Amino acid sequence: MRSLLVLLWAVLLLAAPIGAQQAPRVLLIGLDGFRADYLERPAALHLRALAARGVRADRMIPAFPSKTFPNHYSIVTGLAPEHHGIVANAMRDPALGLFRLSDRTAVQTSGWWGGEPIWVTAERQGRRAATYFWPGSEAAIGGVRPSWWYPYDGTRPNADRERQVLEWLALPPDSAPAFIALYFSDTDDAGHRYGPDAPQVDSAIARVDAAVGRLVAGIARLGLTDVVNVIVVADHGMAAVAPERTIVLDDYLDLTTVEIIDLNPVAMITPVDGDVDRVMRALHGRHPALSVYRRGETPSAFRFRTHPRITPIVAVADDRWSLVTRGPRTREAAVQAVGGGAHGYDPRLPSMAALFVAAGPGIAVGRTVPAFQNIHVYPLMAELLRLRPAPTDGALDSVRTILRTRGASSP
Repeated sequence: MRSLLVLLWAVLLLAAPIGAQQAPRVLLIGLDGFRADYLERPAALHLRALAARGVRADRMIPAFPSKTFPNHYSIVTGLAPEHHGIVANAMRDPALGLFRLSDRTAVQTSGWWGGEPIWVTAERQGRRAATYFWPGSEAAIGGVRPSWWYPYDGTRPNADRERQVLEWLALPPDSAPAFIALYFSDTDDAGHRYGPDAPQVDSAIARVDAAVGRLVAGIARLGLTDVVNVIVVADHGMAAVAPERTIVLDDYLDLTTVEIIDLNPVAMITPVDGDVDRVMRALHGRHPALSVYRRGETPSAFRFRTHPRITPIVAVADDRWSLVTRGPRTREAAVQAVGGGAHGYDPRLPSMAALFVAAGPGIAVGRTVPAFQNIHVYPLMAELLRLRPAPTDGALDSVRTILRTRGASSP
């Protein structure tokens, strides 16, 4: 009798939907520079379809500065840049030296990366993770890397990335990654080069939208629609810039007396002689489209005061304005070189608004939620994955309306 019951139980398991046998997973897709209102442009067909069966946000608010590395890392750690330490795309640390995106050694050095990204949370709690080009995933953070990861290669075709993600998802449930992060740069590349309103951006939207559509279709073919929560985010938006909206720092400051580690549209400035007052006198109030702060006096909403990698002076251009230096060029040549699009501005600006769309077994259906900060995505993903979250600046209560059954997936 007992053997008959065991056999019957096995038959019932085999007959049950695939999703009923598996723990929930999360696929996080990052679309660099995909401004929130791009979702309404004609090319975003698959993203709108995903939103219709799930949740979309009016907009997601980036962290300051609204740059790529600080925000991708805030999304996966739930921490503001002043707490996770990636305070800019280029920065200096007293012990580690200079960090730049193109420096593979720096990018892969664990000391730069504070906090606990979601892939580390998953691995530490016995669930595998995989990343395809997510900032931070090339370093062993807290001694932990994802089970699968790739060093960044911008020439890698999107199709290769999609294929690898679907191969990971197709692995047996006991060895497949519970969390996968995937990155596409198309919309950021086009926005920088041509500006957010250009037809080339529409083409970039179409490319990444098609990629999302193929991934969603692939998940369905694998029978995992009721297993995988798909979350699509952007790190920031994009603003149109032009030569007539340019601030030339050389007009106000002797650049041989300072180190400018990151320039546009947020200048991270360190006086060579340590005289902060001198540089403040040279810049403060000198241009109506430029705000200049001491490190400890930046707006409280920026949450950008406490980390030692933040320079003593932070200069922020107004929306759609550019900060440049002449270098070997004439002033006129430096100004005329400005064009296309930029980001990094006050994250509360509509131009910096980022995309958030999600759908899946743990996500509400047909719901639009108000704007929220991207630091809340980490606790949301931890909840969907049934993981104990690390301490963060975010809070699940801020995004609980995104969940299909509030609190039901808590461990």
